[in-house]
Amino acid sequence: MTIHVELVPLVSLVAGIAVLLFPRLLQYIVGFYLIIMGILGLTGHGF
Repeated sequence: MTIHVELVPLVSLVAGIAVLLFPRLLQYIVGFYLIIMGILGLTGHGF
């Protein structure tokens, strides 16, 4: 049995939960999220 999980939705879910738990970290989470999405987009592993 193989489970296939996309990375982008998983990162989004983790970032959303972290924002709900630690609202003060919102700017850092958004910054890291954008950096990760940019790297994934440049390497062809994203969207």
